[in-house]
Amino acid sequence: MTKPPSESSADRVFVGIDTHKHVHHAALIDPIGRHLGDCPFDATAVGYQALIDWLADHEVVTVGVEGTGSYGAGLTQALTAAGYTVIDVDRPDRKARRANGKSDPVDAYAAATAVASGRATTTPKTRDGAVEAIRLVHNARRQAVTMRATAITELKAVLLTAPSELREQLAPLTRAALITRCLRLRPDPTNDPVPYAAKLALRSTARRITALTTEIDELQSALEELLHPVAEDLLALPGVGTDSAAQLLVAFGDNPVRITSPAKFAHLCGAAPIHASSGTRTRYRLNRGGNRQANRALHTIVTTRLRTDERTRAYLARRTTEGKTRREITRCLKRYVAREIYHHIAATPVPLAA
Repeated sequence: MTKPPSESSADRVFVGIDTHKHVHHAALIDPIGRHLGDCPFDATAVGYQALIDWLADHEVVTVGVEGTGSYGAGLTQALTAAGYTVIDVDRPDRKARRANGKSDPVDAYAAATAVASGRATTTPKTRDGAVEAIRLVHNARRQAVTMRATAITELKAVLLTAPSELREQLAPLTRAALITRCLRLRPDPTNDPVPYAAKLALRSTARRITALTTEIDELQSALEELLHPVAEDLLALPGVGTDSAAQLLVAFGDNPVRITSPAKFAHLCGAAPIHASSGTRTRYRLNRGGNRQANRALHTIVTTRLRTDERTRAYLARRTTEGKTRREITRCLKRYVAREIYHHIAATPVPLAA
């Protein structure tokens, strides 16, 4: 542990924190980038308070924290409650790591430098209100949907290689009828082991699918109950369903004021084109970054509107006559939808959970 020199205790400092599962490492630099000291702290409530006490003798300008949405979430809430301004810091890129090496103090000083230089400016999500509750339920439902899709694929794979007599009985059935029929199978261990094992695998997978379906329905009901009080206007927009609304709210967080313009929200969602100009040539390229789940939500909304919304269909027809491809038109529409979503969410403060 390196303690900051006493003669620097009254100086304005920037703090960088490299977060991990069990230990967080904090470092201090002055406004011109000089290293003043660093120290590890336990990733517990006691450790958070010890870190805050360690900073008490300094005039802290800003605290840069890596992983405010994962290992640093608890620390971020503690620092914010203590009155510190916290900035979300990305980990150093590979080029910087190759040049400077990798250690907890090195990463902590890099986080402090990113904040002091103005390279890191993102305000972290507070994760203390209704949107955090929506995020937890939405993620649980999405995982259950993925697991059910995997189980359905497994069911069909087992059926594909099952004994011919069993396969011929079950293959013509619809998915719902197939699952119901597989639930009624009675494997007999005294018979041929291959039909026995096939029936056992089919019944087990069908039970898993049924249980996951029940779980998904329960989570869907809970998600709708959480969404309607905070996103009634958003859900009223054309093409915006429960899943899309939840994902876009999660992208904003409980403190939507952290995203200050429609352009920044579009960039966050990967719906804003990126400059790719060179010399006398001016052009833009597709943005493949940003929050890809929020981007998928925008794509779902646009796809739905292209089928059902007359204004969107008219826009498609007009831009098609101008020579745009459907893919290009979809990208333009995603940018417009991002602007519309921003104004609805930013204009409606999300109430905190009781």
